[in-house]
Amino acid sequence: MKYRDEYRAPDAARGYADAIARITTRPWTLMEVCGGQTHAIVRFGIDQLLPEAISLIHGPGCPVCVTPIAYIDKALEIAALPRVILCTFGDMLRVPGTQSDLSAARARGADVRVVYSPLEALTVARQNPRHEVVFFAVGFETTAPANAMAVYQAQREGLGNFSVLVSQVLVPPAIRALLERPGNRVQGFLAAGHVCTITGYEEYEPIARKHGVPIVVTGFEPLDILEGVYRCVRQLEQGESCVENQYSRAVRRPGNAMAQQVMQAVFQVVPRQWRGMGDIPDSGLGLSPAYRSYDAETRFGAVNGEAEMRGDCLSGAVLRGEIRPDQCPAFGSRCTPERPLGVTMVSEEGACAAYYRYRRPTGGSARE
Repeated sequence: MKYRDEYRAPDAARGYADAIARITTRPWTLMEVCGGQTHAIVRFGIDQLLPEAISLIHGPGCPVCVTPIAYIDKALEIAALPRVILCTFGDMLRVPGTQSDLSAARARGADVRVVYSPLEALTVARQNPRHEVVFFAVGFETTAPANAMAVYQAQREGLGNFSVLVSQVLVPPAIRALLERPGNRVQGFLAAGHVCTITGYEEYEPIARKHGVPIVVTGFEPLDILEGVYRCVRQLEQGESCVENQYSRAVRRPGNAMAQQVMQAVFQVVPRQWRGMGDIPDSGLGLSPAYRSYDAETRFGAVNGEAEMRGDCLSGAVLRGEIRPDQCPAFGSRCTPERPLGVTMVSEEGACAAYYRYRRPTGGSARE
């Protein structure tokens, strides 16, 4: 398949692995930021191709996983109201709130509908003028333009029964927060290519300079990731710390100007709670004053509460890259996709789901 098979060629992958081994003189720890990259790494055994000195750890790159539990509870509260239709992406249905999840709420009679785009939620609002239609807007910069466009269109049409529950987060502040955590061991990053198709990568350059870490914008196929690792290790071995763009077939340095314009018109940067990482300044998007009337928190009350549930689930440590999924005592026994304890096992992009799907039994297969 064009644009896929050439990025999965086994000989080329082994060539990159050999090249990485030749330039590696000491241990290095790298973090991939995106859950899609994590799945590719585990699915194709990329980490096991690398020399022992190179450790890949998984970051907070799953938007479903980092959505605070307080937002899940708020979505459940709104969905339980009469004459309300809550629209969401399918992967949010089984994310646990404090007491329940949206799938269970739907089984109890709440009108919770799965949509494939925020514009589809607008259609639901047009078709149901006597109902309040709320779209649960979750995601990184990748989904923000489409969510912003839905709000923009709702205002343009004067749709008074549409609003959004916004839990949009931004990647660069999370990278800064990880680097500034006590005990940080990340020495280089593979940045998420799809996020950078929207934002470009200029914002990553001061992070690389300030913290002395290489950041390589990387795609999602095995050769993308191996080339990203190679470029990252090459910089580390040469004592360099700059931003490189491995994903040049999709990413440009300034990003997508039109997408940025609609984001900036509809949203403003706000502080945000992240599940697993706590409060991070300037790490989220909220509706700007001109669009505040479309904010579900304005109509139904503000989101309050903790970012995450307390208990024996270690998904927070997984999201911070402190442990691998198979180092959690509950992994694969008390915590499975059928009976998940935490979001990293629920979400399709979650690191625990990737390990469960592609690396079982895990006890001895994942390298320390």
